[in-house]
Amino acid sequence: MFRNYVRLGAVFMLLAVALGAFGAHGLKDKIDAGMLSAYETGVQYHIAHALGLLLIGLAADKLGESKWVSRAGAFLVAGIVLFSGSLYVMAVTGIGKLGIITPFGGVAFLIGWACLAAAASKRYSHPKK
Repeated sequence: MFRNYVRLGAVFMLLAVALGAFGAHGLKDKIDAGMLSAYETGVQYHIAHALGLLLIGLAADKLGESKWVSRAGAFLVAGIVLFSGSLYVMAVTGIGKLGIITPFGGVAFLIGWACLAAAASKRYSHPKK
């Protein structure tokens, strides 16, 4: 699990940097300011949660492999795809209705962080002897 989440985090960071550069240089004069702002928000959350995946990989190494750590990673991946992905597609296509998907990604982020908190809580409330 450690390697998987570190690998996923690194790949999602690579994508975030590439998509951020694309937005800053490729979209700057092609979409309106509101859509560019939405795209940039997608990049910000993408970066933050890709770093979160790296953190989950490190936590898996420290906390041990558990269903809570695994769920945390899965929900952050889902959040990146739903939250950031919907903002990227909405900004590029101009289809504002895609914004209805974004809150589902936000909820996935919240659940992911709650799962990581649960993993840490369970690990440290019953330490191994």
